[in-house]
Amino acid sequence: MRQNPSFTLGDPDELKRLVRENPWATFVSSASTGLVASHYPVILDETREELSLLAHVGRPDEQLHELGEHELLIVVQGPHGYISSGWYDENPAVPTWNFVTAHFSGIPEILSDEENLEVLARLVDHFEDPLPSPRRMRGTLQDARYAERIASGTVGLRLTPTRVVAKQKMSQNRPDHIVDAIMSELDGDGPYASPGLLREMQLVHDRRRAAR
Repeated sequence: MRQNPSFTLGDPDELKRLVRENPWATFVSSASTGLVASHYPVILDETREELSLLAHVGRPDEQLHELGEHELLIVVQGPHGYISSGWYDENPAVPTWNFVTAHFSGIPEILSDEENLEVLARLVDHFEDPLPSPRRMRGTLQDARYAERIASGTVGLRLTPTRVVAKQKMSQNRPDHIVDAIMSELDGDGPYASPGLLREMQLVHDRRRAAR
């Protein structure tokens, strides 16, 4: 991913927030058979201070990716959307695309069966917690036994990245009046309105304005 100093995302806390709020990730490997891409949910290993991702793949994806033999790239993408040049008061102007994404690279650690089962339970908890009546993976004896059976069809992994390339492009190169105009459009009812992207822009520009 081409980097631009104006849009570089390097804050570890913001990277962790990106993962927590956008857990559906793309896994990419350059395997001996060629490029391989898969899609799985990821969560943070909250027991570690450093940024580490926990995930699993379904068999035989661990063989297709040759997990543990070389680097794995995990791509996490947050809110994104089209920004029309018609929203600017500049002339001439061109449209753009605002987005936030991170590329986490490293050689993954393959988890034991017991660790994998624990990660699967954490994953279920992560998504069930907001529900009024969360259903835990081990909430009943029957569910626990079923989970233990099907867990054998998955392989758990932990990725503590040795390289992170992250970009948060939220019109930081634009003056305040244009940023405000863009956010007004994102908050409207047009075809490119986006509450998620609006929130990201507000967070970025609130911090920038507070730092002045």
